[in-house]
Amino acid sequence: MTIPSQRHLFDIPDDVAYLNCAYMSPLMREVVAAGHAGVQRKARPWQIRAQDFFTESDAVRELFARLVNGAAANVAIVPAASYGVAVAAANVPIPRCREVLVLAEQFPSHVLAWREAATERGARVVTVAAGSGSLSDRVLEHIGPRTAVAALPHCRWTDGALLDLPAIAARCREVGAALVLDLTQSAGALPFDAAAVDPDFMVAACYKWLLGPYSLGFLHVAPRWHHGRPLEHNWIARAGSEDFAGLVEYRDEYQPGARRYDMGERASFHLLPMAAAALTRLLDWGVAAIAVALAERTRRIAARAAELGLSALPEAERAGHYLGLRFPAGPPPGLLDALAARNVHVSVRSDTVRITPHLYNTDMDEARLLEALGEIRA
Repeated sequence: MTIPSQRHLFDIPDDVAYLNCAYMSPLMREVVAAGHAGVQRKARPWQIRAQDFFTESDAVRELFARLVNGAAANVAIVPAASYGVAVAAANVPIPRCREVLVLAEQFPSHVLAWREAATERGARVVTVAAGSGSLSDRVLEHIGPRTAVAALPHCRWTDGALLDLPAIAARCREVGAALVLDLTQSAGALPFDAAAVDPDFMVAACYKWLLGPYSLGFLHVAPRWHHGRPLEHNWIARAGSEDFAGLVEYRDEYQPGARRYDMGERASFHLLPMAAAALTRLLDWGVAAIAVALAERTRRIAARAAELGLSALPEAERAGHYLGLRFPAGPPPGLLDALAARNVHVSVRSDTVRITPHLYNTDMDEARLLEALGEIRA
C-alpha cells in the first residue's frame, strides 16, 4: 500500500504547495522539537556528560548506515557534501595524465574539488555531455583505463536523470578507478545499497531528502580508506579521546573506522538529535516505500504536464522523486515569481523546471501546480 500524505507531521499551511525538496526540505515537527530540546540542553551544560560526545554521534551513524545498507563503522559525520568530497579528493590517487569523470551540469561542489585536484596533479577532468541514449550508457562509454576517479551522483540535480550505479561501480572495478558519489539529491528518497555498490566514498548532506538540518551530513567510507588522511586534526577523532583528563597526552592514533574523518565539534547537541529524529522517521516509512509514493506523484504530474505541452525525461531514465519539466522555448521569464505568487514553490535549474515532491505533498498541491502552469502557458 502506498504511503498516504504525511502533511500532518509538517508545519505547512494548507494553501502552500511546496514541491521543492531538492532545494531544501521542510522540517517535521518532531525534528524541530528535537532541535529545540538540544538548544535548551546546551543552556544547561552540566547536564551533558562526557560520554554523550560519543554515544549520541555513534547512534546517528548507525541510523544513517541502516538507511543505505552500510556499516556504522564506515560513517563519518561531516558539515557538508563539499567536505566529504574534499576528503575523497585528498585521499584518492590521481596520477598524472589520468582522468576524473564528471557529468555536464553536475552540482558544483562535486566538480570544483576535482578540477582543483586534477590541476595540481597534472590530470584532467572529463565531462560526460548530454546526448542520445541513456545517461548511464554515456557514462559507461567514458570509463576506461585512463579513468582514475568517477565522481558522480545517483541522479542529476537539474532534471533527475538516473545513473545505474551497480553497473558503473562494476566498470570502475574493472579498470581500477575509484568511485566517489554525492547522494545529497537521492539518499532517503531513492534506495541505495552501499554494500552492493561499494563506492570508495559516498557523501550526503542532511538538509534535503534526509529531511534533517542544515550544516550536517554523512560520509560513508569504504574500509580500504580507513587509514587515509583527514582534512583536520581534532581531539575527538584521536584514540583515547573519551578520557578528557588524558587529552594532554597527545595521541597519534585515530579512533577506529571512518571516525578519523569526522568534523570538529561533531557532537552537535542540537543538530544530531534533529538528524536522529528525521532518520528514524525515514526508516519507519522505508526508503523503498517512499520512492514508490513519490514516483506515483511525479508520474501523474508528468502526464498532466505533457497535456500542457511540457516535456520530461522518460520515466525509465529519471529518478522517481524527480521531475524536470521543459518548456518548448525554455522557462518563461518570471516563472518562479508567477508560481510563488500562487503559493506554488519549485525550482529552475539550467533549462528545467524542477518538481521535487515529498510525502508532505497532497493531491491539492498537485492540482495547484498544474493549474498554475496551465495559466502561465495560456
